[in-house]
Amino acid sequence: MKETSLLVVEDDNTLREVLSYNLRKEGYNVLEAADGGKAIELFRTGSPSLVILDLMLPVMSGLEVCRIIQSERRTPIIMLTAKTEEVDKVVGLEMGADDYVTKPFSMRELLARVKAVLRRGATEIKENMKNEKETARYLQGGDIRIDVSRHSVLRGQETVELNPKEFELLSFLMSNTGQVIGREQVLRKVWGYDYIGNARTVDVHMRWLRQKLEADPEKPVHLMTVRGYGYKFEP
Repeated sequence: MKETSLLVVEDDNTLREVLSYNLRKEGYNVLEAADGGKAIELFRTGSPSLVILDLMLPVMSGLEVCRIIQSERRTPIIMLTAKTEEVDKVVGLEMGADDYVTKPFSMRELLARVKAVLRRGATEIKENMKNEKETARYLQGGDIRIDVSRHSVLRGQETVELNPKEFELLSFLMSNTGQVIGREQVLRKVWGYDYIGNARTVDVHMRWLRQKLEADPEKPVHLMTVRGYGYKFEP
């Protein structure tokens, strides 16, 4: 597996060595710090993907380390806490820590938490990249152009005012240009799974879109009906 760097911050030398040994066995690259000051230094130079952070540290507390890390770069943190540190545990989670493990803990439990937090972090990154890509793009079909990030629509050089559902419906159809989309599928995507209306809602909004976007709403060239099934957008 590709090495992922982890930062282990623990002032108990024996526990830190045991943690590092087992994490390296799992294929991770491990950075070690015995105090808060060294932790910040290694965080800045090593860019770890995850930090395992003891709350009770010399030089600088684990809570302060957590605060500094999250202020500089969003990084997953698993806190190591004692049973008596309930208040600090809550504060740490409020500062942005992702999970905690209460001492004493099993190595199997910690490794499972590490994998789970890394997996969640990877999913968040993918979702953020997807959202950034989607909000930055345009949709174009014929003389109709959507600026997704600005929620604006142009027909030629003319701005067309659409209500939110009209905009979502048009965006959905244009994102699937040339594909026939059933009314029920449109309802689920645009109005949501818990919508209690019926498919006639789609028909009404399509009629409104045609009146605003088609040169001749009675003879549409973009917003097409596929009889007996649904609709499609043609460029």
